[in-house]
Amino acid sequence: MDMTGVPLREPTFLVLTALAAEPQHGYSVLEDVRRISDNRVRLQAGTLYGILDRLRVDGLIEVDREEVVASRLRRYYRLTVPGRDLLSAETDRLHRNAAAADRRLRQLRLATDTAA
Repeated sequence: MDMTGVPLREPTFLVLTALAAEPQHGYSVLEDVRRISDNRVRLQAGTLYGILDRLRVDGLIEVDREEVVASRLRRYYRLTVPGRDLLSAETDRLHRNAAAADRRLRQLRLATDTAA
């Protein structure tokens, strides 16, 4: 699926951002998303695994490795090149939008200050 023109939802953006650092397993991604977002985004396990499954099907992440810990399978995920490229494009888009908003806010402040 070509998602390059589609803005990412914040949870998806944060999951990709977490995986940009290094391959991680699900619980580690949950904690990293919480840290990255300064506790604003706290994904539930079901939500996270839905995002991971969709990203994997779309070829944006892949399984890095699996291991068994305390009789449970732990699957590590990593970004693929298309995943990295999508995250980079989305980061650029967000920067451009923030810069445009900042310019408009400065104009508004100037107009408000001169009117007062």
